[in-house]
Amino acid sequence: MGAALEKPSVSGPVLVVEVPRSLYIHRSPGGYLRRIGSSKHHIEPSALQRLVMLRARSGIMAFDESPIPRTGPEDLERSAAERFVSEEADFDVAVRKLGLIVEDPEGVARLSVAGVLICTSRPQLWLRAEYIQAVFYAGDRGDDHYQIDASDCMGPPDAQVSGAFDFVRRNMRIGAVKRLGREDVPQYSEKAVFEALVNAVAHRDYFIYGSRIRLHMFADRIELSVPGGLATTLTPDALHLRQATRNPLVVSLPARCPRPDAPRQKFMEVRGDGVPRIRRETQKLTGHLPEYTLIDDSELRLVLPAAVPF
Repeated sequence: MGAALEKPSVSGPVLVVEVPRSLYIHRSPGGYLRRIGSSKHHIEPSALQRLVMLRARSGIMAFDESPIPRTGPEDLERSAAERFVSEEADFDVAVRKLGLIVEDPEGVARLSVAGVLICTSRPQLWLRAEYIQAVFYAGDRGDDHYQIDASDCMGPPDAQVSGAFDFVRRNMRIGAVKRLGREDVPQYSEKAVFEALVNAVAHRDYFIYGSRIRLHMFADRIELSVPGGLATTLTPDALHLRQATRNPLVVSLPARCPRPDAPRQKFMEVRGDGVPRIRRETQKLTGHLPEYTLIDDSELRLVLPAAVPF
């Protein structure tokens, strides 16, 4: 029997690819898999449940406090974070107490989801689909041939809201009715539109990777589609009666910031008056209530009807 052949040695450059731990749980075409040694195995349901709880920190940490891979304390923009830190406080300690900087499972300091969203000028560098896509169509359906205006509203949540709000202002019409004198009638209530946009960025599910908020304007309505189902046991019919949020930091921190160009003093409020205000202002202007629809438990759609005489 001949001697065993020796495996030839290979010399030369070696390419090493490091893949950081993901913020999300990804499903391959073959299901949820994990690597053990050199082979792949299906994750058992109990192990998958533990993984989901670890990533989402259910009951312990809200998702907006989860660490973002490939970020570090140096990515936090101090001028943005100082809005939430008192002058007497130690800045480095304060941003950690606020949940803007957290530790990942390896103990490395990272920006949280809220830290990236609120305290960086370009959060889309890490959260690429977290913006508002605005499109204005002529007519009553979304047809590219009838697209009149479009804008991707980027930046932190407040900048997204401002960009989308300006988009609606720019494209909505102003009519007139004659009573004792001429009275201008806007197509939509600015208070209702602003509140709807704020709610969208505050309550969207940032865990749904690759989904953006969509603002579509038509001749007779606005459709605002927000990624994610409803928090806890809320239903579309009960939105104006109850309050819940999956992003407490994204809601609470901007509530401290004044917004002089908005229809109210603060960018965000935490009293739970958003949906009642949307309903009240829309009905007062149009005579109709806005419609909320939950689609496949993964998207909430709000329809704001336009006012007559349009």
